Amino acid sequence: MRGTLSLATAEVNRVRRNKRYLIFTVALPVMLYLIFAKQAATVYGVPFKAFYMVGMASFGAFAGAFNNNMIRISQERKDGWIRQLRLTPLPANAYVVAKILASMATTVPSIVVVLLLGRFYGGVMMPIWKWIAIAVAIWLGTLIFAALAVALGYMLRPDSVQPVAMLVYFFFTIFGGLWFPLSGGLRKFGEITPTYRIIAISTDVLANGTISIANIAVILIWLVGFVAFAVLAVRATAEAV
Repeated sequence: MRGTLSLATAEVNRVRRNKRYLIFTVALPVMLYLIFAKQAATVYGVPFKAFYMVGMASFGAFAGAFNNNMIRISQERKDGWIRQLRLTPLPANAYVVAKILASMATTVPSIVVVLLLGRFYGGVMMPIWKWIAIAVAIWLGTLIFAALAVALGYMLRPDSVQPVAMLVYFFFTIFGGLWFPLSGGLRKFGEITPTYRIIAISTDVLANGTISIANIAVILIWLVGFVAFAVLAVRATAEAV
């Protein structure tokens, strides 16, 4: 376990120096919030500035867990880094576990920064327990995308991984309602996505102080599905790496 934690720490330090990470997980969500947050509207029973705070915090966190990991795993697999790690005394799952732990650590700043922006720029006011509940919901939601990043990173080659990463990521962020509130048929479709359900949990906490079991159930189904997908992808490519 110590070796896995050391590998995760090294990964965190590497990501922290990555300009792409800073741009897409912190700078871009902050910029979008500064531009669009102060609209005089109410969506999902909460002020738009509160909804958009949750959306942009999720947008940055999921980008850090998914895009960066997926591209990096694919490249490291091609370079033979995973094969080299298997020659060390590290457990067989150390690489994947370290990537997920690093994702959970490196998505914290994007969540905290945007929530602080919502409080002190957007003027969002609520009890401290609601801030904690929303931050934890978004943070745990990153596990879904970390698992999917492992699966696709193992399956795809570096020359095709980036466009697939962007396509999948924008599908979940747009149809999950992170950029704008959904309505009508688009909302019905969005309800099947984990991103919509994470937004729903956060807005329910904001508006009513409650959390729907249905939202949790949908998120858990996606998490179990992507974890199973990741396990199958790692096992299927084990002999090739």
